[in-house]
Amino acid sequence: MIKFEQVGLRYGIGPEVLSDVNFSLSPGSFHFLCGPSGAGKSSLMSLLFLGRRPTRGCIHAFGKNTSLLDRVELSKLRQNIGVIFQDFRLLPHLSVFDNVALPLRIKGSPEKKIREHVEELLHWVGLGDYLNRLPQTLSGGQQQRIAIARAVISNPKLLLADEPTGNLDDEIGMKLMGLFEQLNKLGTTIVIATHSLKILDSLPHPRLILENGHLSVFDPVTGQLAQAREDENFRYDADAQPSIEAHGMLGPQGDQGPNAPDSVRAPRDLLEAI
Repeated sequence: MIKFEQVGLRYGIGPEVLSDVNFSLSPGSFHFLCGPSGAGKSSLMSLLFLGRRPTRGCIHAFGKNTSLLDRVELSKLRQNIGVIFQDFRLLPHLSVFDNVALPLRIKGSPEKKIREHVEELLHWVGLGDYLNRLPQTLSGGQQQRIAIARAVISNPKLLLADEPTGNLDDEIGMKLMGLFEQLNKLGTTIVIATHSLKILDSLPHPRLILENGHLSVFDPVTGQLAQAREDENFRYDADAQPSIEAHGMLGPQGDQGPNAPDSVRAPRDLLEAI
């Protein structure tokens, strides 16, 4: 689904912050992205989001060579990606409702469908009484829930989260990871950048490790650390993952069925705890 081939990135005339990065993400995989400060994690996340072009090399995303796409085509491709930023990046002049509705409006969804799905999701994350409030009037935990709702409302194929537990205590952070696990079981491909050793030690997903701009992979199941190569395809427990077509089939209590709403839903108790 996502493939990096000999990707390098530099800013201006400075040295490369990413060098010869090769890896691929299969549909339904779950990876952690880790490394010391300044290793290039934010730069790699920006490339994954297609928010920046590499200086060299090639990125294939959703069956397309992104180096051949113009800005309009890249913008359309980004609609397959949901992002949860560490600082939330909510639009302060928009209400809670309008922040969450934004991805659907960009897609051109009918307003009736938008209102139905956004109100339903916000009620499930415990913010049904705050539809018309501005984000800055809410707590950090509530703003985190808004950011999560906005990221998953349009059923993204790829979900990126940059230090999503950085502003939360350990207990709430682990509950948030439970939400990501549920989304992954529905087929969403997930990449989470984190420094939390507690999270890394508690979940046996492969780790993409950046150091001095170079990428390697650590498999906590086998204990093996290997340099990422162009032909490697890191997919954790691939046979156990449902297909991506499972999106939108989780009901309000976590059950799946043909009458479930179109939006991806996670268990209500997990969302309300955040």
